[in-house]
Amino acid sequence: MKLRNIVLASALAAVGASAFAQAKEQFFPVLSYRTGAYAPNGVPWANGFVDYIKLTNARGGINGMKISYEECETGYDTARSVECYERLKGKNGGATMFQSLSTGATFALTEKAPGDKISIITAGYGRSESQDGTVFKWNFPLVGTYWLAADILVQNIGKNEGGLDKLKGKKITLVYHDSPYGKEPIPLLQERAAMHGFNLQLLPVTAPGVDQKATWLQVRQAKPDYVLLWGWGVMNSTALKEAQATGYPREKMYGVWWSGAEPDVKDVGEGAKGYNAAAFQHGAEPDSKVVKEILAAVHDKGQGTGPKDEVGQVLYMRGVVSSMLAVEGVRRAQERFGKGKWMSGEQARWGYENLALDQKKLDALGFAGVMRPVSTSCADHMGSNWARVHTWDGKKWAFSSDWLQADEQVLKPLVKTTAAKYAADKKLTPRTPEDCQS
Repeated sequence: MKLRNIVLASALAAVGASAFAQAKEQFFPVLSYRTGAYAPNGVPWANGFVDYIKLTNARGGINGMKISYEECETGYDTARSVECYERLKGKNGGATMFQSLSTGATFALTEKAPGDKISIITAGYGRSESQDGTVFKWNFPLVGTYWLAADILVQNIGKNEGGLDKLKGKKITLVYHDSPYGKEPIPLLQERAAMHGFNLQLLPVTAPGVDQKATWLQVRQAKPDYVLLWGWGVMNSTALKEAQATGYPREKMYGVWWSGAEPDVKDVGEGAKGYNAAAFQHGAEPDSKVVKEILAAVHDKGQGTGPKDEVGQVLYMRGVVSSMLAVEGVRRAQERFGKGKWMSGEQARWGYENLALDQKKLDALGFAGVMRPVSTSCADHMGSNWARVHTWDGKKWAFSSDWLQADEQVLKPLVKTTAAKYAADKKLTPRTPEDCQS
């Protein structure tokens, strides 16, 4: 009798374990910053990211596999970001991926990800050279790097001047956040300056960027033809206010996509009119299908993460796009490893390296007119090299350029040489063709 009870208990335990395995959810950690100097910009991103997770679950999950998530407050601080990573990486069966939402944190987590076998998705930020997946196996700067953004902005300025050759002798000033993030575009801009003969002035701004009077005094003295703004948070609106105070024309200012959202301009209003910024493919997208679906399936059910009126704004959409890319990497992995099944960090990594989001798939997900196709490979962890420019008209953002494609003849050599230097410094052997199949 005793033996029978033991056998029965073992059988029940096995059934329970099997049921637990079946019930496992795909875990998405969310490193966010809802407090501190960068909260006005961090909050809408996090709300968009989480709302798209909720929409995916409302749609039935990833082929039936639901997503669980947990937020961890970083305050845009690298040390706190690493603490959050360590705390969440092993939770709920293991993290699917991390989106570090900070270039400083990306540098730190790049060292940890290979050992933990967890992908670091840096959609529109992070290390530009990590586009090279033969060196950076676990990093995915999906849809855009800072080198791409800088290249697009130089191209757009050149187009407005009547050709890139017209940039010869011009002065372009980079006003940048004095951090790994702000320094990222410098190599690309130096390369373009050498190619086209424009003079590049570099003006760092100490974080968080509330005091820029000395910086804009230098701008006034130098009288540059254009100012590129690589700011974040309060630094952006401060720069626009200082430009207004010193009489620098806002239409001659071009921001990166983290300097071109509603929080950056709303306090300046008409004073920011004419200011331009790169768009991370998307802009403000209140009329998009995905936004209408989020409103209907999430907000109208009382499950919205933040205020309803921010849904569709620029940074909210950035969170939505980032979340969608995380989801679709898992869906792609399921095509290889089992539809509707839970994907490990290693399996999900294969999905991110083999993303195949054509326009038909994007349109079906609600991103018609918002994004162009994304296709990654072992050699290319970015997957798309297109962007647009939008301009603040005093009340809203509106696209002011056609789709622009980064020049691979400029980007690729820079990516290759910088990635090779990283590999040499870290004593890494680039991946073999066989490893690229894994």
